[in-house]
Amino acid sequence: MSSYSALSLAWNALSGHGGWKAAWRDPEPRKHYDVVIIGGGGHGLATAYYLAKNYGIANIAVLEKGWIGGGNAGRNTAIVRSNYLLTPNSHFYEHSLKLWEGLSADLEFNVMFSQRGMVNIAHSNAELSALHRRGNAMRLNGVDAELLSLPDLGALMPGLDLSPQARFPIVGGLIQKRGGTARHDAVVWGYARAADRRGVDIIQNCEVKALRRDGDRIVGVDTTRGVIEAGKVAICVAGHSSQLAAMAGLRLPMESHVLQAMVSEPVKPMLDVVAVSGALHVYINQSDKGEIVMGGDIDGSNSYAQRGDPHILDHVVESAISLFPSLRRLRMMRSWGGIVDMSMDGSPIITSLPISGLYLNAGWCYGGFKGTPAAGDAMAHLVATGEPHRFARHYTLNRFDTGELLDERGSGSSAWMH
Repeated sequence: MSSYSALSLAWNALSGHGGWKAAWRDPEPRKHYDVVIIGGGGHGLATAYYLAKNYGIANIAVLEKGWIGGGNAGRNTAIVRSNYLLTPNSHFYEHSLKLWEGLSADLEFNVMFSQRGMVNIAHSNAELSALHRRGNAMRLNGVDAELLSLPDLGALMPGLDLSPQARFPIVGGLIQKRGGTARHDAVVWGYARAADRRGVDIIQNCEVKALRRDGDRIVGVDTTRGVIEAGKVAICVAGHSSQLAAMAGLRLPMESHVLQAMVSEPVKPMLDVVAVSGALHVYINQSDKGEIVMGGDIDGSNSYAQRGDPHILDHVVESAISLFPSLRRLRMMRSWGGIVDMSMDGSPIITSLPISGLYLNAGWCYGGFKGTPAAGDAMAHLVATGEPHRFARHYTLNRFDTGELLDERGSGSSAWMH
């Protein structure tokens, strides 16, 4: 750290943090924009950034009903990977991972991307065979994958219970070494700052109440801050996608569910990778602050609440302790929930809608955060050109009519392994 940076930090600390410059503007909404993006999370901000950067469209507004980072962007466990089985998903998420690898330099903002590795654990020979298949598919698609023996797993995760007497004995694993984690709030801050620098208006506390139409064409939105006219409107609101689509008279093939996670009190470093057990419906990693981060599957019941049910917390903690017995002495510090939009085949939707000028980014299930850069890139291409991005051409709505589904849910022992 430079002496200037140290002095700046000290000065702001002593002055009550009143001297920090805003990272992006707080403009009043204009009457008209070329593009209005509904949703100020990672996907909405990334769409705005790539529209401005790659296509020179600067007259853009991002409308966020709350504050930047207050929705799902601040309510996830920030795991990044591209270890998918099906070829379209493999190519899309690998494109996203490659964007992640250069994102801090691109945004000129440290998103704290850590390629610590992603390990899937197998508890049976059948599950190990499925990981063999997944790893072979990944390598055929140009994605890194490596099978792990029990000694390999023990060297990577010394606290993992590899004994034959374990409650759920382990037989092997699969690692994607380029997978890892990023800092979720840094990602939205980085995209927001970079988009603002290219002229994008980021308008917080601006909830969309209705979509304005002129026949079969979108012409703007009604918001809590007035009417905003627009040539094009993009919906990027994750768990609230169905509600926004309903304003246009559309019913989407998806449901909204709570996906919760939790962290323990901080401890010294003991886990260098992201560990996943599909059979136990649990994933575990350690944050840079030392907390043990844990999560599992959706709560099951439909909900728009940002809080989870206790039975999921109990299940996740029990599963984590069965893998890492030393965790049983830790105290839980907090838990939270995010709203995920679960598509019927487990794959996302990036498409034009039947109303001209209206576009949809939805159905991310468990993959929304890791897909942030590629989703923004693909959505920007679609909005700017009217044509699907080459890595997102399979993510249309009509696949649910034709039966050309991307059923990633059937490829693993757990729905979490989408």
